[in-house]
Amino acid sequence: MKLAIKVDVDTYRGTRDGVPRLVRLLQLHEVGATFLFSLGPDHTGRAIKRIFRKDFLKKVQRTSVLQHYGPRTLLYGTLLPGPDIGRRCAGEMRAVKAAGFEVGVHCWDHVRWQDNVSGKAADWTEREMEKAFRRFGEIFQEKPRTWGAAGWQLNRYAAWYEELHCSYASDTRGREPFHPLWDGVAIGCPQLPTTLPTLDELIGVESNVAARILELTKEKKDHVFTAHAELEGGRCHGIFDSLLRGWRDQGYEICSLKTLYESLDLASLPKDEVVLGEVPGRSGTLALQG
Repeated sequence: MKLAIKVDVDTYRGTRDGVPRLVRLLQLHEVGATFLFSLGPDHTGRAIKRIFRKDFLKKVQRTSVLQHYGPRTLLYGTLLPGPDIGRRCAGEMRAVKAAGFEVGVHCWDHVRWQDNVSGKAADWTEREMEKAFRRFGEIFQEKPRTWGAAGWQLNRYAAWYEELHCSYASDTRGREPFHPLWDGVAIGCPQLPTTLPTLDELIGVESNVAARILELTKEKKDHVFTAHAELEGGRCHGIFDSLLRGWRDQGYEICSLKTLYESLDLASLPKDEVVLGEVPGRSGTLALQG
């Protein structure tokens, strides 16, 4: 069985500091992973608008956001100008690919995408995706094969764009790989959904986060785990190390999204609706496998 690791890289700090640290840890364990980069400005501070969202403040307090992201990051886009991640961290991004890891697109502007895309039309969606694809090409001199949407936020126009430009995507939460449907219409490339809870959904809820996730992977099946450069590449580094050791002991091949995708029989994948719903430990609604 395969357990694919995707690393969502949301911020300038996460790209500069967390990504190299994660690369070293993954190399130590001799496992694969996919790094998905935010390629435009870091406007993390603008997420303050989510204060009115159900359970947002509880999550902020429970997960110690200030400790994980740092005070400067939480001011980017408000009191401090947001650094252009793709321009300032192109070297760190290229180093990931040079180390043998798969690279793909997370977004252009993380907060802008996460807070707006579900209600936007085709032109807005395509502009955001075009900017990210163009910057990816400038950095890596190639087109991306995969996209993993920021905050698991998606609309049908993004799915259509992915179908034209990507081989597979990981934008959703769900049970298993599937072909996405939107109101019964097949739109989008195959989805490799995140199947396991993330660390920030369990911190402050479970007394032993690693043990809880390893309990969920005892039953052998393909999984996708989403790590965050700001957490697993920072204060949660030890938890992630324990998970990697535990998954190896359980017999999983820890790999990239590409490796998981290439192992699938695409013709046998189920066709499921993409729906909006809630996930325990996370505020707001996400794109789910229906």
